[in-house]
Amino acid sequence: MSAERHAVITGGTGALGSAVVARMLVEGARCHVTYVDERELTGFAHAGAVDLQKVDVGDEAAVQAFYAGLPQLDASIHLVGGFMAKPVAETALADFERMFRLNAVTAFLCCRAAIERMRGRGGRIVNVAARPALVPTAGVVAYATAKSAVAALTSALSAEVASEGILVNAVVPSVMDTAQNRRAMPRADHGAWPKVEEVAEAIAFLAGTRNALTSGALLPVFGRA
Repeated sequence: MSAERHAVITGGTGALGSAVVARMLVEGARCHVTYVDERELTGFAHAGAVDLQKVDVGDEAAVQAFYAGLPQLDASIHLVGGFMAKPVAETALADFERMFRLNAVTAFLCCRAAIERMRGRGGRIVNVAARPALVPTAGVVAYATAKSAVAALTSALSAEVASEGILVNAVVPSVMDTAQNRRAMPRADHGAWPKVEEVAEAIAFLAGTRNALTSGALLPVFGRA
């Protein structure tokens, strides 16, 4: 990427987000990073190097205004999401709807707005699905369904905008090696989990100019898990 390329990274202040921002900065991108809570900025190492904007990417009007205000758009990377593990008998409708809104609705709104800005010049869109969208996994029915919707969204959009030079892909990680996940699963084999830097590397390729052809891919980044 040249210094003139502009990339959106939603949810870019988290563990994976910070790794993606770091990688995109190395590529020379100007990064536009969204957040929703000031506490997210605590410990965010790249605050002085990016354009930080407070945006609720689950709000249709806010998403449209954010993308419309960008100077240009070459890549849009959508990391906002949420996780929940409950067996189906304990999954309330509100749980199901919350997972769908956090994962699928946010990705849809950002994809739609990004495509509108990329029309006529092309671009790269990268979503984040998850292993349960591809591999049957018990106890995460709401999460798996929401991430499956992200995968389907990615595939459908890739076909719809292929002729416009807009490449749409998704990475599909398993449990990533983060401090939060280590605390939640202290007895797991943490060495088998993909590192956030490894997932970020895959995202940076799909979002960059080195990717000239790949679209509609659901790229597994499972580590040894």
